[in-house]
Formats: sequence, structure tokens, C-alpha cells
Amino acid sequence: MVTLDVRPQLLDALSALRDRVAAARFPLPLAGAPRARANREELLAQLDDYLVPRLKQPEAPLLVVIGGSTGAGKSTLVNSLVGRQVSEAGVLRPTTRTPVLVCHPDDHHWFAGLRVLPELTRVWVPQSGEKGARDATAKPGERALRVETAATLPRGLALLDAPDIDSLVAENRVLAAELICAADVWVMVTTAARYADAVPWHLLRTAKEYDATLVTVLDRVPHQVVAEVSRQYGALLAKAGLGEVPRFTVPELPESTGGGGLLPATAVAPLRAWLTHRVQDEQARGFALSRTATGLLDSLNSRMPELAGAVAAQHAAAVRLTGMVDEAYESEQARVRGRLQAGAVLAGGALARWRAYPLDCTAGELLDAVVESLATVLVCAVSAADRRIDDGWQKDPAAGELTAREPDGEGAEHRIGLSVRRWRRVLEEYVEEELRGLDNPPDAEPVAALLATALLGGRRARSAGESLAERIGAQGALKLRDRGGKLLSSYVEKALKAERDRRLAPLDTLDVQPEPQAELIAALSVLQKER
Repeated sequence: MVTLDVRPQLLDALSALRDRVAAARFPLPLAGAPRARANREELLAQLDDYLVPRLKQPEAPLLVVIGGSTGAGKSTLVNSLVGRQVSEAGVLRPTTRTPVLVCHPDDHHWFAGLRVLPELTRVWVPQSGEKGARDATAKPGERALRVETAATLPRGLALLDAPDIDSLVAENRVLAAELICAADVWVMVTTAARYADAVPWHLLRTAKEYDATLVTVLDRVPHQVVAEVSRQYGALLAKAGLGEVPRFTVPELPESTGGGGLLPATAVAPLRAWLTHRVQDEQARGFALSRTATGLLDSLNSRMPELAGAVAAQHAAAVRLTGMVDEAYESEQARVRGRLQAGAVLAGGALARWRAYPLDCTAGELLDAVVESLATVLVCAVSAADRRIDDGWQKDPAAGELTAREPDGEGAEHRIGLSVRRWRRVLEEYVEEELRGLDNPPDAEPVAALLATALLGGRRARSAGESLAERIGAQGALKLRDRGGKLLSSYVEKALKAERDRRLAPLDTLDVQPEPQAELIAALSVLQKER
């Protein structure tokens, strides 16, 4: 028997690579994301369901998966190879179909457990006189694998009848792909009427890409055109670089229509002999195993960099989208700083209150107006930044559903209002603290109103600073303006940063990081070194 490389170091490297593949994520809707997700799932299925268990237990039976399109005659073929009906035949099948695995009774323990296809619950129909076996009906929504035994199969051979690869039920198509990924030998079944269809050829090209051990069966071929159809099919295989693939032809017979009939033993004898040789001849078995396993290992050399490239594209897109948010908010923050320095807050109602103070406006009314005007300036800045982000994200396909969010204008107004009112309270505390050191302290509210006006009014509020100095002294006024100015800058920065972080939250939740790209390449490098 040809022995596979099953050194612990190789298995450890393969396990680490598998974990890196499982950790890869492609949440952003880039053009290559669907393909990357499909490649990731296929690779995980091949590692979990075939390569790792096969390398750990090379002595396990040869698993032959019978795949093909709807109506190709897979179930009838399996039944005929076994010699009795073990898989439901016919084109009209139930909407959900449980795949069937058939093996020799002595090999049952290899498949009753979760050595391969661990995500499928094992079910089986009890034979006459057998106790304790569960019925083949799985629970609703449960994915199951029905395990049958047949003494007519040689030891070391297991046949798996997979769902249609072109099934109308998406779950069946996904399951069929997973089952094929678990195969030591791929048997692709097509018919005389459909051998040129795209679906079976996709399966053939995939097998060629991975250099898997492959067999094709041309089923239901009318006697009068056997030679012509076989020649044309052979020419297509040769053109696709698959000319050396073993081909078997099954003639069209009354039993081919399904309904539980078995094909004559002579119709499937060549295929059965080929499969039997694969398990009974050490060299043939070893070649079949090592070719599929080695082909899959070799395919990692191109598939892992492709996966890493898709991860890198995700991170680049996330950086690009984040940059749009940062740029928009940095621009608005600079604009707000300029407006504060220019005294733009003291405008509209706030300016009218200032001009009316103190004759027709109280200190409290002035302070309320100035604080409200500051909040308006910040809300306008957030709205402008969000509009700019929306424009940029809508032009970038990577944003996808990130742009489909509910307008948050009222929420931003509420949050900024809270932040500005907190700034006002701390400012008033600063004023009270400063006034406690004076012999004859004035009323705190007018001082706070003058301080806020002086901080936010620019040249228009020059007299507010002068009035402040008259009330508490030049040194006290200078100290308050310095502390109040730093406090203002801090609160404005925090308010805008909170809105920026809130806008980035949906993107941050996706957790698109650069590390997985390097980890995938590093895991591949370690595996290559161990090989």
C-alpha cells in the first residue's frame, strides 16, 4: 500500500492552516467576495471532511461519491452496484433528500461515527431482527446521512449517493458540494442527453483542478447511438484535458427509468470491477488515495494566496471607507474650530440676546441662547459630515448596506445637546470655584453668561470679556477664559468624535483586520515547509 505522509508535524501545520481559513471573513460586498466565501467554505469542507481525516486514518475505507445532475440515474446506479435498493431512485424525489452511504457491514464503524462529514447526523433503517437502530427520518431541519450496509460490497469500499448538484433546492446543492469534497474518488454521472451541459462540466473541471481521482459514467445511452455519443463525449473530455479519465457507458434500459428497478449486473460490471480493483489492489488503492490527497494539498499553493488576496481587498476597502469618515469629520472639526474663533456662535437669536443684555435679557436667557447656538453649530457640522460620507459611500460598492441606515438627525441633535449642556454645567462649576476665592463675589449666573459669551462670541463679544474682568478682576477673568477655552475644545472634540465613532460602528462591527492575510500566507508557508 502506498503510504500517505501522516507525520504529526504535517497534521499540526494542516490544522493551523485550517483554523486560519476558518477565521477569514468577507463581509463587505466586493466583487470577489461571493467567490471568496464559496472558496472558503469549499476549502473548509475538503479539509474537515476529507484531507485531515484521511491523513489521520489512511487505512479507512475508500469513499466513492456518486455525483451528477438531476435525472442522471445516480441512485439507480448505486442500487445496481450494491445489488438491492438502498437509495430512492427516480426523477420525482421528495423536496428534501437524505444522502445515502453504503458500505460493507465490517466497515460500518468507520462511518457510524463523525470521522467524516461531522456536521451530518447519522441515521439508518433497522434491518430485520436488528434492535436499537434509529429510523432514517431525521428531525425537521436536521441534516442527516443515512448509513446502509451491504455484504455484496467488497470490504474497504463505501458508496455515497449525493443529492443533485443542480437541485432546485439550494440546501441540496450545498450538501452535494460538501459530499463531493469528502470523496477519495469522484464518480460523475451524466446522460446521453445532457453530457454537454454546463453543470457536470463544472464538476469535471473542479476535479481536474484538484487532480482528484475521477471516473465518469455516461448513463442511459440508447443502443443505436452508443458508439457516436461515446466518441463525442470522449472528444469533449480530451479537449478539456481529461482524456485519461476512466469512462464507463451504461445503456438505456427499461430499469433506467427508476421506480426501484435494478440494472442488469452486466450493465454495471465494468464500473464495479474498476472500483473493486481500487480497494483490493494495494498499489491501485494507494494511487487513488495519494492522488486525491496530494492534489488537494497542491491546490493550496494557489487557493490560499487567492483567499489571502480577498482578505486584503476586504481590509483595503474597510480602510477606504474609514478614511472617508475620518476625512469628513476632520474637515468639519477644523471648520468648527474656525467658526468658534470667528465668533460665529454669537449669531441669530444668541446675538439678539447679547445685544439686549442686560436691559431686556437676563443672564440665564443669554446663557441659554449661547449654549443653544453652540449646539446648532455642532449639529450642522455632523449633518454636513454625514452628507459627505453618504455621497462617498454610495459611490463605493464596498459600502453596501452600510449606507442603508435610518436618518439620525434627531438623535445627533439630542446627543450633542446633552454634551453641550454638560459643558455648560462644568463651566458654571469653574465660575463658582473662582468666585469662592473673592471677598465680595458677584452673582455666579451673570459671570457664567459673560464667560460663555466671551469664549464663543469672538470680536462681537469683546465687551463681554471686559465686563468679566470688571466683575472678578483681570487675573480671575484670564484664568476662567483659559480654563473655559480648554474645556470648550475638549467637549467639542469629544462630541464630534462620538458622532464619528457612531458612524463607523457598523463597519467596526464587521471587524475587518489586516492580520488574517499574513496569517493565511504564514500558515501556507509552514505547511509547505513541512511537506
